[in-house]
Amino acid sequence: MNAYLIEQMQPDDWPFVRSIYLEGIATGNATFETEAPSREEWNASHLVSVRLVARDEDRLIGWAALSEVSRRQVYSGVAEVSVYVAHDSRGKGVGRALLEQLIAESEQNGIWTLQASVFPENVATIALHRACGFREVGRRERISKLNGSWRDTILLERRSKSGGSD
Repeated sequence: MNAYLIEQMQPDDWPFVRSIYLEGIATGNATFETEAPSREEWNASHLVSVRLVARDEDRLIGWAALSEVSRRQVYSGVAEVSVYVAHDSRGKGVGRALLEQLIAESEQNGIWTLQASVFPENVATIALHRACGFREVGRRERISKLNGSWRDTILLERRSKSGGSD
């Protein structure tokens, strides 16, 4: 049984969300970002309806959230996935628990397609997404630079089994 709880993110969680995000940035294989955004910037870029955290007693050990891929109405059911786990909690099923709950809640909120853009070197994250029903739809070569070096990303997608097929 897991010793952690998955629940809705609260405003007071921001310092811990930011700290875990910075750990991801430090790996060099989690995001193109090199700095954590402000609380206001983060809030503006993530959907309010699906924001989760994993707690181990009083400590936040991971988070997951969705972002719009487009403001166009035709893409209102398509969202990008972010899942981050604290360094000392990786490999313990926290990411999978967060992603599975994120999938369930996305479907309850009318999201029919989830996508993730992952560096090919981030093998564990690719495996996690595949284990949760994502499929690789392509490789975006030299899509952007990180610290002066061109990087590729793997584009993964998951279609809802309960919606978006009518």
